Parts: sequence; structure tokens; C-alpha cells
Amino acid sequence: MGEFKVHRVRFFNYVPSGIRCVAYNNQSNRLAVSRTDGTVEIYNLSANYFQEKFFPGHESRGTEALCWAEGQRLFSAGLNGEILEYDLQALNIKYTLDAFGGPIWSMTASPSGSQLLVGCEDGSVKLFEVTPDKIQFARNFDRQKSRILSLSWHPAGTHVAAGSIDYISVFDVKSGSITRKMVLDRQHLGVTKSRCIVWGVAFLSDGTVISVDSVGKVQLWDSATGTLVKSHLIANADVQSIAVADQEDSFVVGTAEGTVFHFQLVSVTSNSSEKQWVRTKPFQHHTHDVRTVAHSPTALISGGTDTHLVIRPLMEKVEVKNYDAALRKITFPHRRLISCSKRRQLLLFQFAHHLELWRLGSTAATGKNGDTLPLSKNADHLLHLKTKGPENIICSCVSPCGSWIAYSTASRFFLYRLKYERDNISLQRVSKLPAFLRSALHILFSEDSTKLFVASNQGSLHVIHLSEGSFKHLHTFQPQSGTVEAMCLLAVSPDGNWLAASGTSAGVHIYDLHHLKLHCTVPAYNFPVTALAIAPNTNNLVIAHSDQQVFEFSIPDKQYTEWSRSVQKQGFHQLWLQRDTPITHISIHPKRPMHILLHDAYMFCIIDKSLPLPNDKTVLYNPLPPKNESDVFLRRTTHGFKMSKIYKPLLFMDLLDERTLVAVERPLDDIIAQLPPPIKKKKFGT
Repeated sequence: MGEFKVHRVRFFNYVPSGIRCVAYNNQSNRLAVSRTDGTVEIYNLSANYFQEKFFPGHESRGTEALCWAEGQRLFSAGLNGEILEYDLQALNIKYTLDAFGGPIWSMTASPSGSQLLVGCEDGSVKLFEVTPDKIQFARNFDRQKSRILSLSWHPAGTHVAAGSIDYISVFDVKSGSITRKMVLDRQHLGVTKSRCIVWGVAFLSDGTVISVDSVGKVQLWDSATGTLVKSHLIANADVQSIAVADQEDSFVVGTAEGTVFHFQLVSVTSNSSEKQWVRTKPFQHHTHDVRTVAHSPTALISGGTDTHLVIRPLMEKVEVKNYDAALRKITFPHRRLISCSKRRQLLLFQFAHHLELWRLGSTAATGKNGDTLPLSKNADHLLHLKTKGPENIICSCVSPCGSWIAYSTASRFFLYRLKYERDNISLQRVSKLPAFLRSALHILFSEDSTKLFVASNQGSLHVIHLSEGSFKHLHTFQPQSGTVEAMCLLAVSPDGNWLAASGTSAGVHIYDLHHLKLHCTVPAYNFPVTALAIAPNTNNLVIAHSDQQVFEFSIPDKQYTEWSRSVQKQGFHQLWLQRDTPITHISIHPKRPMHILLHDAYMFCIIDKSLPLPNDKTVLYNPLPPKNESDVFLRRTTHGFKMSKIYKPLLFMDLLDERTLVAVERPLDDIIAQLPPPIKKKKFGT
């Protein structure tokens, strides 16, 4: 395999935004997640929990509510008072609509999905009809004295429960008037608090309303009589969220102490038909507030201030007790935030509202395998490029020569020319870009830095020729058969003749850049593409999918290679397929075309295609050091998968040259250290 000198980088000061709300769609088995910076992410739970789509955030768009409506349409609302609908094909915002009730604190769709309810700052509850094109205001319900912080429909669609400060209202949907009002007790362990905020409500089929509040209680109410049936004091701080299973046999709540509680409906005695709600399991997978929860048929989902999305399978609901029953904790985005200039040894780091350009350090020292070498020159922070306007950066890239930087927001595209004079760097923006370069989902430069490839959210691919400080539009590849499918991943061949593009529907199109036409389409596969790379000389396209399968497709021959066919015939090692983070980057060794380098967040692997594949009986990964020379030789020749778990969490890894790697890590402890302090809990009587 050969040895590599590795630049181990830990100065990418990236902190993900906290999770504000989640919404689960049972029909498509997808999960929508909104973050505190306004970013919305879509996870495909059937595709190994892959983050297949995302919508960039906006400074003025603090999302407070998220819900799915009829026809798998996604809506959000927030403190700017607007309702948004997302275009899940073009990956942009379809439209925004002002609800004219001040900041929106809550939103929910009717059981049929044909109506939306929003709860506003001014105490109004507004009903909207979901039409094929957009949503239309229908009417107001009776206005309340305080803001509406939570909403829940009765499964029959006839009544709605609304949580406010100190009380819960039950509305009749037809008339919009209040049929019942339940006042909450402000007392917590004998101390009367100034107010009781109802953070969440859930309306059950039998008329029971479940509420969670700032006093730390989960309470069950009879909506017909307005009386309290049962009260559970579960926390010394706020209980902030609630979600109920479709069968209404269990529900989950999240607290400000970072604990998630599971309640189940169980029989009072073994042979009794009478049932009651019992708190069965507490889970402590978060360090900070659990702001939101969801309940899928097989798992409990939670997210909050600590930025983790936690998916905990319910063991009694999982049929096969395999790796699908393991806890998932998703922290980092499943897309690249780092690009590399190999020639100048530069790294470009992407943040929400700025870019950072760093030059890697160097060393004159030598050593043996495993040694940490001292730096003779430290890494240099060359550039801090701040964006203008409130929009988050979608994507960015630095050219291989280090002379160009491009980035895009939701409405603007920026291209800069960099010039280096000794230790100084100058930056010049390229003005008068064409109108079609408004927004990009992926940006890529050719290996010789003379071409720029831009994937727009309208499904088109733009090819731009770059010369000294200027550009020229060469061609635009239009989407196939009139469909508007956003292209999210690009890969260009080292010789500059081929461009591969992957869309949101798992298809890969290959374009001939010499003749400027579509060359072929890779046979469809059921799982989304997570990474692409084209090998030098052979022009074989390596494709990684979210189910951990790796394919190799010959572009000249328009078919899968013999190696790829043999891999699919034998199958990957069981432990390889059970990894729970997707492959986010692939590169091919320039001097050894048989070596494929790839990584996910917790593993770096070199696949040697000349060696046999591992089977389930062989050891895939052996962390113990080799004992002698024969052990080294045996490991090198046993099978073709050489894996390392030294670097983690691994956000980026690539070859700088044939003997040098760069690895960018982001330790979780560094992220937690930058979060606000959690609620302090007493332990052992201290």
C-alpha cells in the first residue's frame, strides 16, 4: 500500500447549528429537520438515514414549526411571521406567505393533510387550505389573550387543542369557537412559578389531551369535561416537546435537562382490559435541551441545542435484531464543507456566513511509521471572506491551482481571482457574471483550473472557461426530458473530457465535455449517491451509495467494470455494510490506479482492486499493530481493504500528492465546549 505523510488538521472551527424542530413523514419514511440558523434538512430513513436534501438558512428566518401536508409537501413557519413551502425537486423555496399575526410559534397539518393551522404571537389561530399550487387563508379561530405556542388536531379533524401560557384551549374546527379551556397549575414541588408555558400538546382519538409544560409536568386532560385526569412530574426544568405514535400506544417527550422519556399505554393487570399511561424508559443521549422529538413506527427521534440528531430504535418494534437496531447519532452534514488546492497546499473552509483560506504547515523532520513530526512552519490563515446579505452559503470551492474561489448563496453567485506575491495575497471579484449564474448547489473546477462547472437548482449544468481574470460561457447542459431535478454532486475526469453529475433521485449522468453532449446514464440504483470520482487514464467512474455499496462504471465502455461485477457477485463484508455514516469523498491514487481512497466520518479506507475481497469470515479491520515482518506481509496480502480509524470525526481527507494526505478532523469535545452551558443538575447530594 505504501506509506503516507499525513497533515492532521484540527483548526476547522466548525460548530453545527442546534436543532429546533423535526417532522416525520410516514408515507415516504423521511424526516425533515430545521436548525436554529433556518437551515432545513431532509433525511431518507429508508436509505440508511442519509441527508439527501437541504435548504440553506437565512438570518431573518428563525424556524419554529415544521410539518408535512398532503402530497408530501413540506411547510415551515417562524418568528418572521411567514409560512414557507419548499420545492423538494428544485431544492429552493416555492413561495412565502405572511400570516398577518406576528411571529408564528406553532403549525400543524390536519389528519388529511388538506389544511394547515398556525398559532401566532397575537393569540390568533389561523386556518389555511392547502391548494395544488399554494396555500390560501380560510378563516381565524377565536383570538386568545396570549401567544399560541403549540397546536394539535384531533385525529378525526373535528377539534383542535392549542397550548398557551397558563391554559389549554379546545376549538371546534367548523365554528372556530372555544368549546373547553383547561387552566394549568403553576406549582412545582411546592413553589408557585410566575407562569406555566404549555410547550406541547397532543390530541388523542379518545378525547384525551396530553400537555407538556415549563413546570416539568406531563399532564393528561379530558377534553370533554376539561378536567385533569393524570399528572406526571418528570423534570426539574421545562418539558419542551411531545410526539405520539400513530397507533397511540406510546409517546415520547423531551426535557431541558437533556433527557428523553418514553411513555407507553399498558394494561393495569395481566388479564385486565383497563389501560393506563406509564413512564417506561428514560434516555440520556443529549447534553443540552431536547427542543424537539418525533415518533416513527420503529424509533424515537430527538434533537436539540447540542446539535445531535438522535435516532433510537424501539427494540420491541424492530423485527430483526441486527445493526438496524443500533442507536444513530448524526452530528455533521452529509456534504462537503472543505475543498483543497493541491498545488498550493491550501484548504478552503466553508461556514454559514464566511469562508476561510488556510495554507498548510510544513516540516523538515523525518521519522518512522506512526511518528508525529514537529512543524518547521505553522499553518497560515490567509483569507477571511465574509458574505454580504442574510443568506447562508450553499457551496464553495477553491481551484486546484489556488487562483480562484467560487461560492454561492440562494440568490447570488460569487467568483474571485486570487494573486500571490510572496507572503501577501490579493483578492479581486469577477464582476458582471451572466444572469443564469444566480444560484448553485455544487461548484467544481477542472484539474487544470481552466474550467468551472456549476450545477444549478433548475437541473442545468453550466460550463465556464476561465482565463486570466476573465471568463467565457461555453455551454449549458439542460435537464433531461423536461424534468427539473437538482444536481447535487459533480465529478470531472483529470483529463477534463468527462463530467459526471448526480441528482436527488439517485441517477448519474455522464457528459462528454469534448463534444458537449450527454454521453450516457449509469443504470438506476435504489439508494442515493453520496460520493463520485473519475479515475485517471482509465476514466472509470467510482460511485458510492448510501447503503455503503461501491460501484465502478467504465465511461468509455458505458458499462460496469469486471471488478465491479465481481464485487456485486461476492458482496461486501458484513461490517462494511453496517457502517452508519456515508462515504463523503472518493479519490484515486494518481500513480496507482488500482487504489481507491475513500472515507466516512469515522473511517479512512484504501481499496486495492488487485487483491481479493474480504469475506464475512475474514477480519475486516485489525486495530492491533503487526508483531513482525511476516505479520505485515500477511496483512498486506490477505484482502484489498485497508482501513484506519485513527482520524475521527473525519470531515475531509484527500491526496495532496502521491505520498501526502491531508485529514481534517473536528473532535466532538471541541464543539460541546463552544455551546452554551447545559442546565446544572445536582449529583449525589452536592
